[in-house]
Amino acid sequence: MAYSLKDEVAKPERFTGGHRMCAGCGSPVAVRGVLRALNPEDKAVVGVATGCLEVSSFMYPYTAWRDSYIHTAFENAGATLSGVEACYNALKKKGKIDETYKFIAFGGDGGTYDIGFQSLSGAMERGHDMVYVCYDNEAYMNTGIQRSSSTPRFADATTSPAGTAIPGKQQNKKDLTEVIAAHGVPYVGQTSFLGNMKDLHEKAHKAIYTPGAAFLNIMAPCPRGWRYATENLIEICRLAVETCVWPLYEVTDGKWTVTYQPKKKLPVEDYLKPQGRFAHLFEKGNEWMIEEWQNAVDGKWEALLKKSG
Repeated sequence: MAYSLKDEVAKPERFTGGHRMCAGCGSPVAVRGVLRALNPEDKAVVGVATGCLEVSSFMYPYTAWRDSYIHTAFENAGATLSGVEACYNALKKKGKIDETYKFIAFGGDGGTYDIGFQSLSGAMERGHDMVYVCYDNEAYMNTGIQRSSSTPRFADATTSPAGTAIPGKQQNKKDLTEVIAAHGVPYVGQTSFLGNMKDLHEKAHKAIYTPGAAFLNIMAPCPRGWRYATENLIEICRLAVETCVWPLYEVTDGKWTVTYQPKKKLPVEDYLKPQGRFAHLFEKGNEWMIEEWQNAVDGKWEALLKKSG
């Protein structure tokens, strides 16, 4: 569909201000972008896994959500929304519901890559007509910045501290977007905040309005865990994309497509340097870590280009 910034801005907010997310946090920006992709006449049921977004946006009796909202446990956002979608289909078949509803689950990387992966995988495999959106901030930010399977290699987190014994997390980041693509669902997209949000909006619209199961992975930085200045949120995302640390692509019915290619691919150190969690990589003697980062990013980028033809 054609993207019009003017039309998107004119839509009424479905996720309001007044929530308690941190300044400079990526997750509320991600949520607003996804919900703006809904057609105004359509209703939505939103489920949010326990995490920063949930505890800061729905403090009974106050809520930032204008659509029907379900707080789920860490581990079952996928199961909850798939059950609601099945109930909706049954009621519609009986003629008890005429309106169009869309079903959207949100979860951080802790509730998506790790604790909630089983229910997410089940919902995708069963093919429920729903969208699971991961706001990926690469650690368990809500409970103290512990490492998750989404945390990148060498990142300094409270359970993988950078010190004399180990230089941060030892394992590579799990590539969950590829894992969900391997489920063979109709639509998978990876996106973030770039320019006028065109890529985010178009992928959110495709995810919501493609029949069947869909998954959207959105880089959503955390100023506390990543240790960057709050006003640099969009710049951090831009650098992630321009260095190909976080490539923008989609998989539609098995077809891989890179949706943005940098005109001049930047070195990964441009992305790493503004973040305090990687400060130790720039200490004398640690140059090998940046070199390994670059080699890993280059390898995955070349592999992605081959998949997309």
